[in-house]
Amino acid sequence: MSHGAEQRVAVLIPCLNEASAIARVIDGFKTALPEATVYVYDNGSTDASVERAREAGAVVRSEPRRGKGNVVRRMFADVDADVYLLVDGDGTYDPTSAPAMLKRLTDERLDMVTARRVAVEAGAYRAWHTLGNRALTGVVAWLFGQPIGDMLSGYRLMSRRLVKSFPALSRGFEIETELTVHAMELRMPLAEIDTPYGARDEGSSSKLSTFGDGARIGRTIGKLLRDERPLAFFGSMAAVLALLSLYLGVGLWETFLETGLVPRFPTAILATGLMLSALISMACGLILDTVTTGRREMKRLLYLRIPLSAPSATPNLGGRSS
Repeated sequence: MSHGAEQRVAVLIPCLNEASAIARVIDGFKTALPEATVYVYDNGSTDASVERAREAGAVVRSEPRRGKGNVVRRMFADVDADVYLLVDGDGTYDPTSAPAMLKRLTDERLDMVTARRVAVEAGAYRAWHTLGNRALTGVVAWLFGQPIGDMLSGYRLMSRRLVKSFPALSRGFEIETELTVHAMELRMPLAEIDTPYGARDEGSSSKLSTFGDGARIGRTIGKLLRDERPLAFFGSMAAVLALLSLYLGVGLWETFLETGLVPRFPTAILATGLMLSALISMACGLILDTVTTGRREMKRLLYLRIPLSAPSATPNLGGRSS
């Protein structure tokens, strides 16, 4: 990763109806990272967000397809830089933490530094959001065998090779989960830094639906487990099916050994079907695990082929899109 004046930093801010805070967010990051270019990608705002972002000096673009995942995918595709800072436009994150995050990313040659949120105001977190974040973060840490404190943080610094190797398939707030799992799956060097987390401005409302987006994030975790850990996914299903089969069949076996007869044919057929399903599920897991290993190797090789710094990096600090 390049250092000093040659390092191009792009601040990426997805925005939907954040007129009350967007100018303050832009000013904060321009002050904290004067070498950076700030991009605001509007996602169909109906207030004055676009005008205020332009007045504050940001490069303003738009992504008409609603959803944070759609915006992030567009930003990652459009913008060419050495370092990408992704942050929400609601004013809850602390811009003064950015230099320390950038220093750690650069000095330790990391691929991602995530801001681990520490609430400094009453109302910064909603109770259900705190519980949901802890549960989902814990599940992902357990599934992928790597500790992480705040998987759903919307404030993170990333290297060029992480951004340009990231498939970005999500459409909504599952994007943070997908980003985290992508980095963990390829064993990228990661870190977290505690940063202050404040409440939203009055009149500003969260776009996150506690239960709707929580359910989508949960489905994303299930899908990622199926795709990235197929042996564990299908093996667990096989174990459950096999146990049910044995539970139903043990009485039939006892009767058969005593009398030589097989009573309750429907139960016998069900137990046999469950055991066959368990064997098929295990076979699927073994086959897909081999496929996943090959796919992971290809993703890792692609990631390694992408340089930390753009080949065309020059003393121009803009992070301008190519």
